[in-house]
Amino acid sequence: MDANEHLGGGQCGAEGEQVSVLLIADPGTPAALAERIAEYLPQRLRSRDRLERRWTTCVRGKPYLSDEQADFADVIHAVDPSSEGEDIVVYLTDLPRREDTLPVVADVSADHLFALISVAGVGGVHIGHRVRTVTELVIARVLGEPELMPPGAARRFPCVQIEDGIRYFAPSGLRRLRLLSGMVRANRPWRLVTGLSKVLVGAFATGAIALATDTIWLFADTMGPWRMGAATVLSIVAMILWLILDHELWERPKSPEERDRSVLYNTATVATLVIGVAILHVALFCLLLFTTCLALPPELLSPILGHGVNFSDYLTLTWLLASIATIGGALGSGLEDDAAVKEAAYGVRQRQRIEETRRRSNEAG
Repeated sequence: MDANEHLGGGQCGAEGEQVSVLLIADPGTPAALAERIAEYLPQRLRSRDRLERRWTTCVRGKPYLSDEQADFADVIHAVDPSSEGEDIVVYLTDLPRREDTLPVVADVSADHLFALISVAGVGGVHIGHRVRTVTELVIARVLGEPELMPPGAARRFPCVQIEDGIRYFAPSGLRRLRLLSGMVRANRPWRLVTGLSKVLVGAFATGAIALATDTIWLFADTMGPWRMGAATVLSIVAMILWLILDHELWERPKSPEERDRSVLYNTATVATLVIGVAILHVALFCLLLFTTCLALPPELLSPILGHGVNFSDYLTLTWLLASIATIGGALGSGLEDDAAVKEAAYGVRQRQRIEETRRRSNEAG
């Protein structure tokens, strides 16, 4: 079917024409973004549209992309936008796409009225605004109407012609860092605290046991900030290493071609765990501070420490207890099964990618 025939059943730009946009999204962050974009997109496009068109949007959650490096033509074939009832199809995925080392933000085919957007490519901050901007940009490119583009978007996202359409790259400057932050954002590292319940319970139990030991009170009073800081860093590093090694979160490339991709994914894994474990450490600190203030009155601490006790002494003691508890949490992580750890450490599509990669490796073996 010809593109113009599919678009509203008539000539593009006709008075009173209705243009419908289907947003297909991977589960997780892309699906949530698609819902928000669908809510605001008609109004934003209408404000720049010089024609009397009615814009409608709908959202469908379905993962089509199994390999982030799949050819754009293969993605078009898998989605088959011509079979959809909507005029324009935009697919949002949180899998990172690259051309060599350049992060790809979007691929656009005007012939198929289709666009593929990599949410990870836009970065990890202001993600809603950036993905909405890219969505408006690709719709304008599909229709061939530059006036629908957000101001400055065409300059901000460089593009090249590819075999099946147009490819947009991330803005110049810190591109790899932007891609990495987008991958970490897709993993939602803050979920590590709630996802690893056994780790949290084991860590808190370790801290509570240490709290009952007066030797720990003396250590906290005499260690000083540098040693306390070193203990905190070492406890966080110990937990991260334990999670990676015990639950096989480290990807090992099987060929030189896979090495660069493995470096990117392993870096994203480490960054995700650093943020997640740091949040876990802060949560333990808050819980243990409350417990310490409740369980240890000043008249019990003062004779042991040999001086008057104020709130800063409670903070110092809790600081050490949180470090000890984090090490206990690292040991407790061994009680979690691999599936629970991967679910807590990765987003939906990243877990599916790992499973697919492992399945292909087993078949090849």
